[in-house]
Amino acid sequence: MTPRPPNILLVVADQLGAAALPTHGNSVVHAPTLTALGAAGAVFEAAYCASPLCAPARAAMLTGRLPSETGVYDNAAELAADQPTIAHVLRASGYRTALAGKMHFVGPDQLHGFEQRLTTDVYPSDFGWTPDWNLPSHDRLSWYHNMDSLRQARVTEAAMQTDYDDEVGFEAARHLRDTVRLGDGRPFFLTVSFTAPHDPWEVRRAHWDLYDGVDTGRPTVEAIPRDRADPHSLRLRDMYQADQDPLTAEQAATARRGYFAAVSELDQRIGELLEVLDHTGLATETIVLFTADHGEMLGERGLWYKMSFFDGSARIPLMAAGPGIRPGRIEAPVSHLDLAPTIAALAGVDPAGAEFSGVSLAAALTRGDEPPGEAAAEYLAEAVAAPALMLRRGRFKYIRCGDDPEQLFDLVEDPLELHNLASEGAPPAALAELRDAADRRWDANAIAQQVRASQRRRRVVQRALATGAYTPWDYGPQRDPSLEYVRSEASAHQRPGQLRPRGGLPG
Repeated sequence: MTPRPPNILLVVADQLGAAALPTHGNSVVHAPTLTALGAAGAVFEAAYCASPLCAPARAAMLTGRLPSETGVYDNAAELAADQPTIAHVLRASGYRTALAGKMHFVGPDQLHGFEQRLTTDVYPSDFGWTPDWNLPSHDRLSWYHNMDSLRQARVTEAAMQTDYDDEVGFEAARHLRDTVRLGDGRPFFLTVSFTAPHDPWEVRRAHWDLYDGVDTGRPTVEAIPRDRADPHSLRLRDMYQADQDPLTAEQAATARRGYFAAVSELDQRIGELLEVLDHTGLATETIVLFTADHGEMLGERGLWYKMSFFDGSARIPLMAAGPGIRPGRIEAPVSHLDLAPTIAALAGVDPAGAEFSGVSLAAALTRGDEPPGEAAAEYLAEAVAAPALMLRRGRFKYIRCGDDPEQLFDLVEDPLELHNLASEGAPPAALAELRDAADRRWDANAIAQQVRASQRRRRVVQRALATGAYTPWDYGPQRDPSLEYVRSEASAHQRPGQLRPRGGLPG
């Protein structure tokens, strides 16, 4: 008899850098659930997002392809409906696929292979946040990040993001219970995507108080003086006005406390979800994968938010636990591009026509094999006017962006990325090797032309759709009250059709 494929639960955080977790050495943050998950499973030490921005990173997770390949260049770029995702691949093989929470899909296709979305998204689905690479660098669009979001860190019982994650957690838990109630034998792929710990850090008292009297520290690397900072860091600092409107030391400390508290809130929600797995009996047949779309600089080097290739922004947690997963730590660099092919391999599914650019990490997770050790990433959104590109191979990280000076860091000798080996003395042989690898992988001029053309088209469409009758693309979960609870077509002990459309499973 062919063994039943495992269920797969993919949990995604928003703006959670690896360095914010005890699994990666943080001694301040309280995150017992993720700490236990890491101890019970496999932890990747050097996992990188494929783009340090929400929508491009998430599209890369699902498709296993870079932003330049998917066309999801920024937070207002559409993933075409004809692009296969891991949800399509698993669904075609018989998996039940559902999404609870944020995925930042833009455009009219708000499912991309998921049979169900259990919630709406937290961010807009239109082209309103389209960057403009033709703008002078000093011009700011209204939706750019600024320092006000950091000043909002506070205690509150009611905030948009906590409300949203309440809904995500509830619907995901209900979906798991309904899966057991249905009992049709189909394996499931459930993606649960929380918005924590994305700014603003407005958290509930219980999590804020975890850090009462705790020294949340200062940045390991203080703000780099402007005459020594790299051009992209200066563009980011200018975009969100970090130098023009700086935080006070007290405000920065409060922001760090808020971030850590948001991580703890996320950890509790994940614990509640894993508890449902245990109580329903699903834990023994479910592989749990945890990651985040990108990190958070948290004041390091004078930078906040993401959009940078420094490790605070680009290095993310990636761990797995469950049946067949070998506990341990994996040091070789890996990428979000590897996530989709890994999930397909763990499910025993042939990806068929899905053109994944990454490689499967299943052998590393189940046998302890060492991965190839490469991570590639792109940044094609605001604060640049040319493609920003990154390659991590072994101990070295290489970065280039238009006319900016190249950067090369030895992350073993220089984990804080303070010494650019491309400009300090005789560069190592790795510089020529990575430069050549980048030349083979990317045609930066062609990518720039594609990005600019996409921006022009989207600005035209956005202006038109904002005129006259407005038809939103934002997803509204389908709910039919006539199919819920006790109705005349079913007994008092059985729901009509057994299931509800929203939060349940299709009949």
